[in-house]
Amino acid sequence: QVQLVESGGGLVQAGGSLRLSCTASEQIIRGYYMGWFRQAPGKEREFVACISWSGSSFYSDSVKGRFTVSRDNAKNTMYLQMSSLKPEDTAVYSCASSGRQFYPTRASEYVGWGQGTQVTVSS
Repeated sequence: QVQLVESGGGLVQAGGSLRLSCTASEQIIRGYYMGWFRQAPGKEREFVACISWSGSSFYSDSVKGRFTVSRDNAKNTMYLQMSSLKPEDTAVYSCASSGRQFYPTRASEYVGWGQGTQVTVSS
């Protein structure tokens, strides 16, 4: 099973930007989606964004217009460019892959979870 590793998290002020990366240990199966989720303390894991093999993306309402997901299949890497960050974006961000079709948004549809990277947005 492909394992994923996230990087790029950190501390940023509200209104700032961060770029997260998610790199796979081997080639992601052609046709698989990749997705970003986040989990804040005391809250359930929340869908953030996903992207198809061909680059079609889907976002949660809470990040739409502020976050942009992209992927480079040749590098086995997915990115999440986060702009206009808010304190409520503070969470551990994790990535995974999914063989489901039509923009999977549930964590149960994904496999190969990484350890996550902490994003903290100060007010």
